Amino acid sequence: MDSYGQDAKTGSLNTSAAAPITQSKGVAFAALRHRNFRIYFAVTMLSMMADNIEHVISYWLLFQRFKSPVLGGFAIISHWTPFLLFSVYFGALADRYDARRVIQTAQIMYMGVSLTWGVLFLTGTIQLWHACLLLVVHGMAGVMWSPGSQLLIHDIVGGEHLQSAVRLNATGRQLGVFFGPAVGGGLMLLLGPPMGLFMNAALYLPLTIWLLVVPYTGHRDKQSSGKKPSGLSLRDALEVMREASANPTILSMVLLGGATSLLVGNAFQAQMPEFALDLGTDKQGFAYSALLAANAAGAVVGGLLLEGKGLLQPSARTATICAILWCLVIAGFAAAASYPLALVLLFCAGVLNLTYVSMAQTLVQLLAPSNLRGRLVGLFNMSSNGLRAFSGLTVGVLGGLIGVHWSLALSATALLAVTIALFAFSLPSSSD
Repeated sequence: MDSYGQDAKTGSLNTSAAAPITQSKGVAFAALRHRNFRIYFAVTMLSMMADNIEHVISYWLLFQRFKSPVLGGFAIISHWTPFLLFSVYFGALADRYDARRVIQTAQIMYMGVSLTWGVLFLTGTIQLWHACLLLVVHGMAGVMWSPGSQLLIHDIVGGEHLQSAVRLNATGRQLGVFFGPAVGGGLMLLLGPPMGLFMNAALYLPLTIWLLVVPYTGHRDKQSSGKKPSGLSLRDALEVMREASANPTILSMVLLGGATSLLVGNAFQAQMPEFALDLGTDKQGFAYSALLAANAAGAVVGGLLLEGKGLLQPSARTATICAILWCLVIAGFAAAASYPLALVLLFCAGVLNLTYVSMAQTLVQLLAPSNLRGRLVGLFNMSSNGLRAFSGLTVGVLGGLIGVHWSLALSATALLAVTIALFAFSLPSSSD
């Protein structure tokens, strides 16, 4: 049996106990010791910044034109549904084929969406069906990128520094989220939305070009084959879930990611223009951008502090406790009547979110056998990202009926009850 709990003969998961996790303890920024990871960290941050610049500009203009919480909820549904339907399939695709080419395809799709937004805004021809289609394509690019990205960083740093790499990768993405609102708001003011989107498309190029020259395929410890990828049907997803259930830690992390995404997710971000106005701030976009940036800033600071001190080794119990605290903070934000308090709560939410999501991702990836790693990563993405589509209903569509403050508060309260139950479930596996 190898260090990931894989039986050497059958390739199945170890069903008797969670496999030991070999990590370098107390080493600050361990993954940054790898030169190629440093480069990947930087170019991924640029791509994520481009992703969020696009969201900032498109969400703001769609809100200005339609002023509909339901449309904001639909934006979440149409964006995340591809994760629900195709995560396991694209995980299998990354298992079978060169992860570099999978990621490059996703980057080209992102560029196409950003350029199309720019043309539609420039010509003033944007319609509702345009927005729906572009958000779906954007979501397909995201679900294609994610499993390949995780396999690639595993290939670069290996198992020993994987938690550091996952956490830093998440921090780099959040740096993109943090700078995205500021850069996006600046581009809207200085150049106007269309030109801002045209310039934004170029930010996807560094990662796309870098992948042409690096040797990593995402298959360090296995040989890629040319077989047709499995994992497209619901039956395939259930089969992977059956494999995951053999390991209680993987199962609890998949369930944790699914519960947080199903009930809250990041649906409140699409409603942020309304939160900004309800908090009595200006209508020029500065306060709106600051609210988005506060959440990202918390994730960045939290990631850097955790990495700088080498803190919080991966554990199902710790991840679930952080998720419980996140529920409380999100409920507090929904009830906040003060703009400064809302900023502080979003900052704290960012710290907690990065902590529990990156820890859950690490546990799934470390404990997965190599022949199933892409599919199990895809299953985790389906749970933690795909179920966000339904948070568009719980927060967005319900918000159109009772107000976004009430819908977010009720969703966070329901999630709190679920995460407490998952905490009780995770205790036996944590004590093994």
